[in-house]
This record gives sequence, C-alpha cells and structure tokens, in this order.
Amino acid sequence: MPRSERSQRVEAVVLRHSDWGEADRLLVLFTREKGKIRAIAKGVRRIRSRKAGHLEPFTRSSLQLALGQDFWLVTQAETVAYYPALLEDLLRTGYAAYMIELVDRFTMEEGQNVSLYTLLADTLQRIAEEPDPFLAVRYGELRMLELFGFRPELFSCVQCGKAIQAEDQFFSAEMGGVLCPGCGLGVREARPVSMEALKYMRHLQRSSYTAAKKAVIPAHIRNEMETLTQHDITYNLERKLNTPEFLRRVKRNGLRSE
Repeated sequence: MPRSERSQRVEAVVLRHSDWGEADRLLVLFTREKGKIRAIAKGVRRIRSRKAGHLEPFTRSSLQLALGQDFWLVTQAETVAYYPALLEDLLRTGYAAYMIELVDRFTMEEGQNVSLYTLLADTLQRIAEEPDPFLAVRYGELRMLELFGFRPELFSCVQCGKAIQAEDQFFSAEMGGVLCPGCGLGVREARPVSMEALKYMRHLQRSSYTAAKKAVIPAHIRNEMETLTQHDITYNLERKLNTPEFLRRVKRNGLRSE
C-alpha cells in the first residue's frame, strides 16, 4: 500500500468511544474525508495525555491517522472547533447528542460523505450558538433524512398523488409521507398531522437555514413536529434512539444547566 494511504490527515467528530486496554480508547469517528471509521487513541486515558482534550464529545478535530493492523491509530490531534455551550446546558447537550446518534445509527463504514459531515458540523455549531436551538435541530434532522435517502414527501399525497391542500392531513411513515384526508382514513398506521405543523415542516424542508430560522413556531406545534419526525425516524431505523428520552426528561423537569 502506498505510504500516503497508510497515513492520512482528517477532520472528524467523535460519535462514540469505549475503553480499550489499560489506557487506550476505541473511537468511532465521522470524518469529512473517509466517512465513518474506527480508530484507536493510544494512551488517551492517561492524565498527562496530550490528545485527550482534542477528542472530547462534540469537538471537531484535525487528526493524523496511521493505518494499524485492525484499526486506524490516532497519532496527532488538534482541535478545530470546540463548543463549551454544548456541555454547559443540558438541553443543548441532549440536542447535540441526538444529532450525533442520528449520524451514528444511520451510517455504516462505507466511505466519504462530505455533505453529511458538513451538515453535522454546522448543526452542532448552530445548537451551541443559537439562542433557541429548536429550529437548528428540526432543520438538521430533516436534512439528514434527505441525505440518508428517507426524505418524507410533504407536498403531495403519497397514495393518490394530489397536491396537499390547506387542511389537516395524515402522515404515514410506512408509505414515506403525507396522506390527504380521503386516503389517510383508509391507512391503519397513518397518524393525523395538523395543517400548521405540516406548514412549518414544509418550510424547513424547502428553505435555506437562514430563511428557516425566521419561523416562530408555537409550543404545541413544536411538540407535534418533534413527535412526528421522531416517529418517522424510528420507523426507518427499525429501532428507538436513546437520546429522545433524555431530552424528554430535561424538558419535563426544567433542567437547562448544571
């Protein structure tokens, strides 16, 4: 193998990690250059490790990798972007962990995906910096569904093909989108969706982030949008995510920061 292929510089976000041996850590990384990969950070659990601070959750880092026998080895690490707000506020922590979990659950170790990496990096920054991170999360998850190949159809009935009118509709995760009232009543697993929630979801789906974040969404519509989208994600993943329950506890108990 050429030397250039055995050593590579990448920009990465840590998706998850586990202890490895006495002082090492096995990292699952999502990188701009190689997509999802696994790498060993040797000695990173030692107190004096120089790499440890650059491999924290939600940190974007520039890493030098060397190809080992089974995994890549992290030989150098340098922080590109660090967002303290993501660790200082429990709601922002939960939202950031949710986006990380989405990327982790939907991806395999299958090669470069620059669009997804850019979306993840941008969304983490928005969650950290926006006064209200709700729209950053909803915008990010809809864009991720599109990149994963699960873009929900929100403009035409997925059964009869007619354009959606300004009235309450139904949504079918199994069929991949919205159903008009006439078709939705005949689909057992279809869920009602209000005209207002659908309006905002369509706005997020077709707008730039700059335009999307101008929307002022009432609290009850926020809850409906979140519940509906997570239902769609759960169906497509064929499993529940862990982070939504943490977010529900934070919101229920009014826990924002430690």
